[in-house]
Amino acid sequence: MLLAPHMAQPAFVPPSSADFFFNPAFGNSILATKPVMLLLFSVILITAFFTVSARKAAILPSRLQFSGELIYGFVRDGIGRDVIGEEFQRFVPFLFAIFTFVLTNNLFGVVPFMQFPTMSHIGFPVSITIFVYLVYHYVAIKKKGLGRYLKEMCFMPGVPKAVYVILAPVEFLTYFAVRPLTLAMRLFGNMFAGHLLLLLFTLGGEYMLKSALFVKFFAILSFGLAIGLSFFEMGIQCLQAYIFTLLAALYIAGALADEH
Repeated sequence: MLLAPHMAQPAFVPPSSADFFFNPAFGNSILATKPVMLLLFSVILITAFFTVSARKAAILPSRLQFSGELIYGFVRDGIGRDVIGEEFQRFVPFLFAIFTFVLTNNLFGVVPFMQFPTMSHIGFPVSITIFVYLVYHYVAIKKKGLGRYLKEMCFMPGVPKAVYVILAPVEFLTYFAVRPLTLAMRLFGNMFAGHLLLLLFTLGGEYMLKSALFVKFFAILSFGLAIGLSFFEMGIQCLQAYIFTLLAALYIAGALADEH
């Protein structure tokens, strides 16, 4: 007996982690994969934008100059000055680079024809986290010395000595393992989950369009949810760039504090 076209349709294959891996666009090098090329493009894009926006700086700024100054002022005042305090200025370039880099690569997830957040590859958040990790430990050791830094970290004053048996290793692991791990995993997890949801509703809608007539209604609903989620995901992408940069500033502020 012949099957109807919709009955002969293969079963829906939901998106998975396999959809986050791409073959090289040319050759066999990992540097030619979509995530790496998007990462390199983000550097070119950020450099070009802020170079052009600052090239003809004027008292009455153009829209482009105003946009660049707005982003820089947000990082400098809203994160650097408010979190780090009087020593904030020397860390503004570092925080500014982190914020713009993470934000741009996150937003690639909702940009047509790109539609992939590069921070959904765990290696990229880990790489940025390593820089944050090295900076705040370097700052603390330079200011206090290694011995004092470790003492303040593991042996907080006013705590019964017996508690140090448990507290000291916990605090050590927090600063040297948990902090960098959670910083990277928070960014990666949000970008991965958000992109996976967008894939699910988009591919699901496409699949239902090829199904029976009454199922096509749910395809419209699925595409509608995908569009709504795209706007929601854009908000999450901006928020995660802010949180990542804010936490980096908090760690630096803690490294500069006399006691933490």
